[in-house]
Amino acid sequence: MRIFANHAHIIPAEFRENCGIDGLRKVMADCGIEKAVCFAPLPYQMVNCQNRDSCRFLYEQMEGDPALVGFGTVDFEREDLTAQVEKMAEYGFRGIKIHPAAQEIHVFGEQARQVYAAAERLGLFISFHTGIHWRRIAEYHPLLFDEVAFFYPKLKFSMEHIGGYHFFRDALAVLCNNSRNDAGGAVYAGWTSIFMPADGIPDEWSLSDFELKTLLYQVGDDTSLFGLDYPYRRGDTTKKDIERILQMDIPEESKEKIFGKNLAAALGLAW
Repeated sequence: MRIFANHAHIIPAEFRENCGIDGLRKVMADCGIEKAVCFAPLPYQMVNCQNRDSCRFLYEQMEGDPALVGFGTVDFEREDLTAQVEKMAEYGFRGIKIHPAAQEIHVFGEQARQVYAAAERLGLFISFHTGIHWRRIAEYHPLLFDEVAFFYPKLKFSMEHIGGYHFFRDALAVLCNNSRNDAGGAVYAGWTSIFMPADGIPDEWSLSDFELKTLLYQVGDDTSLFGLDYPYRRGDTTKKDIERILQMDIPEESKEKIFGKNLAAALGLAW
């Protein structure tokens, strides 16, 4: 099974060691992953770097490697939000990573809406963190993404972790509610950190096979994307996630879509 995976954070060694491109390439080799989307560091992860431009950092780290696809990140403390998004497009990045809770923004706040408008205009995909993240839930509740889909109907974006253990059904409601969008946009389900511990007791991100199959039954299989969450999840966990999906009682065509076809189509890439 060919795999094109979403959701690999590339973090400078000055902030956290052994979380860079080389580590990702090792995970890809160990797990048989052919291609992966790399996220630029969040701005606060660049604090100890001489050059704090996270998008430039990622661009230079990727070195034109065809196996890696870049997503930029936005510094919401700056005023040039639209210009930052335009620069990502200049770098050839295909999307943006936004973590509302970690970046301390409201999902539908004024700053975020500036970024959505620019991304929609430039055809950039957005991968959002969803699920509990130890900040005021009212600012990043998954139901807020329905507003994003409604007001930016041509914007493609993923709800990574599909709301996690706590908000799976809310995320599913948004996915279902936007499954018939004819305007050209789409809301995607990021199958990221779905790992279920051996004792069957879920952590904050675990999703059951029943939940994942319910998602496919209610929404269809055209908007599900496999994600790594590197470096927070590494080789052994990633291998287990891959094997779990391969063994699920779902059509082989669905597995092919989850493991890369959907992501490539969303980003306008050949696969």
